[in-house]
Amino acid sequence: MALSPFHLAIPVHDLPAARRFYGETFGLSEGRSSDQWVDFDFYGHQLVIHEHPQTPSQENAHTNPVDGHDVPIPHFGIVLEWQEWQALADRLRARGTDFVIEPHIRFQGQPGEQATMFLLDPCKNALEFKAFADRSQLFAK
Repeated sequence: MALSPFHLAIPVHDLPAARRFYGETFGLSEGRSSDQWVDFDFYGHQLVIHEHPQTPSQENAHTNPVDGHDVPIPHFGIVLEWQEWQALADRLRARGTDFVIEPHIRFQGQPGEQATMFLLDPCKNALEFKAFADRSQLFAK
């Protein structure tokens, strides 16, 4: 079954800074836009940033413990191919990105072993990028 693109709209309290972040940091191409929102091609999915006052989750991030790290909640992201994840991690490190959770391997030697990293956009929306050496492990128990 072919994967259908998702649509995700997120709040940003600084539209120009968020627009630069998603366009420059990740090299995402823009689609439609207005003075209040911008569409991005997020690895084949539709990500829309909407100007909105800062939300409570952006002001006071909550975390849950996962494999020895405090994972920010809420968060969103994408599962990349292993080499694509590594190239992104290298590019973000070279840019001096301030990671919430540095790029590393989670659940090493266990079902669902994955490469992961977390960072915040300028409006404190948390993003996770991950990859599986064996994509069949995506939903492993």
